[in-house]
Amino acid sequence: MRHAPALALLLEAACFFSGAQSESSPRVLDKKQDVTYEGLDRAGVEVFLNIPYGQDTGGANRFKPPRLHVPEHGTVIKARSYGPACPQQTGVWSGPLSLSPVNDISEDCLNLNIARPKGTLPDSHLPVIVWIHGGSFWTGMNAEITTRPDGMILQSVENGTPIIHVAMNYRLGFFGFAQSDALESEGSENAGLRDQRLAIEWVRDNIANFGGDPERITIFGQSSGGLAVGAQILAYGGSKPVPFQQGICESQALEPGITGNFTIDAMQALVDYVGCNSSSLHSAETVACLRGFDMASLLNASLATYVGDIAHNIGDVWLPAVDGDFLPAAPSALVRERRFANVTAMIGWCDNDVVYYTDFAIKTAQDTRAFVASYVPGLTPRHVDELLALYPVGDFAADEAAGLSAEFYRAARVFRDIIMTCQPMWLGENMAAAGSDVFLYDWNQTILDLPIAAVSNRTGLGPVHTSEFAYVFGNLSHYDTNGYPFAPTPADYALERRGARSWATFAATGRPSLEGHDTFRGFGPAFPPAAKTTTTTTTCRKDAFVFVVGGPHEGLAALDGPKSTPAIRAQKLRERCAFINSPEIIAELQY
Repeated sequence: MRHAPALALLLEAACFFSGAQSESSPRVLDKKQDVTYEGLDRAGVEVFLNIPYGQDTGGANRFKPPRLHVPEHGTVIKARSYGPACPQQTGVWSGPLSLSPVNDISEDCLNLNIARPKGTLPDSHLPVIVWIHGGSFWTGMNAEITTRPDGMILQSVENGTPIIHVAMNYRLGFFGFAQSDALESEGSENAGLRDQRLAIEWVRDNIANFGGDPERITIFGQSSGGLAVGAQILAYGGSKPVPFQQGICESQALEPGITGNFTIDAMQALVDYVGCNSSSLHSAETVACLRGFDMASLLNASLATYVGDIAHNIGDVWLPAVDGDFLPAAPSALVRERRFANVTAMIGWCDNDVVYYTDFAIKTAQDTRAFVASYVPGLTPRHVDELLALYPVGDFAADEAAGLSAEFYRAARVFRDIIMTCQPMWLGENMAAAGSDVFLYDWNQTILDLPIAAVSNRTGLGPVHTSEFAYVFGNLSHYDTNGYPFAPTPADYALERRGARSWATFAATGRPSLEGHDTFRGFGPAFPPAAKTTTTTTTCRKDAFVFVVGGPHEGLAALDGPKSTPAIRAQKLRERCAFINSPEIIAELQY
């Protein structure tokens, strides 16, 4: 990774602005293929929408690895309106995730959007940041307004670190993550992950035409998008060159259940529902039967058989497969064996990440135990007890006004640490031990509390899942919609500037902090440089640091000791993550 100093970035920005285009409708010419892309100017940001990177995935191509879309010579691509999303339930996804309804879906959905500062030229060589949306691998699209990149790009320009943003669609749910022995034998598992890889490779091979630098690509994603970034880092066990240099995992990087039965059970239920069960689930005949249906019938079957409760992995039932190819071994084994790409990474979570998905009715210790045991059914009763003992209820306070008990917050913290905090820290520590720069953060500010309260009649949730979107995408104003309460403070607007500029700075320099710029201050590596080791880490290093974003304690803090702060020290991450990341517990978490 090349780390550009501040002066070089300012010169880069000056060169970038010197040739500003005057046309109201930007055009990009791919001279090699003789293809022209016609975009549009959106208030100082040039966008090119619905650029196809892969061919139709329907019919005989269903489940199969994506095929590159190659436009005919002389083609003019009108890239001025969003393309279809991949098959999923239409409407708006429930939860604090999206504001844009999904209306147009198709199996011909492998398209991406490119956004760049106005005036970008082919020789601008701007760093590129590629967004992989979340949504439990079940929903989501690249047209979601809360992750629209315009604000981030404008902030990057003002910061002197202009970037190009790319957002992709990829196959979801049954269409993207179907599993069976027959699919594995033909190389057709992990279709959604393979779509993402093809999109990143398209960016690497084509982004120079749009003014981007193919050697400075950062991929980033949130929730299942963060899991996707983790999977792309682990892809092929690190045996193949990666088409990116950096990754950002927001609120996920690994996930329990990948080696469990969630996806096979979902697959069996769908096959039974549509009547493709005359032979074994794992047979080629079953795959052929599924390919014979129209999209709507299979989508409706997946919706009818979908289960989203805590006992079914909070609905994360369509998961990546250990297929011997894209994922040659269990993710935990790949991490343990250091079989991953050597890339710079930023990994983090929201302070109260999963409280929205925790049962609000939890009141007693038995309620907490039942909730946790249902979420991670592979844990033995003894290990459930040992886990809960690390989280005494006295460490948590009830919110009487919100009607939420101390046990509720206890359960939510156990839940968060398992999926959002300890596993990503374990990945990051092993990456650092293998020589990568890794930055950890805890997002501790939100504007979602008021709109969530208006929708769910729940207060007291704090910085929940997706809380960072309004800031890192520069999109505070997008939440002033649908009559939702909207009351950002000066501190929110200040964090919007720092957040968007810090993400752009990371894409440009490999560091989220840049001296003399309005970025996070002192956001250094989580694991200071140390000699590479062949020993797999299972506990947090004594010199591990987390950057708290927002709130009253923003800054870099050690996990404990004199260099820690109350916001981090109270989380007891060292002892709790040491247990969650121990080999015995990892085996029972099934990843």
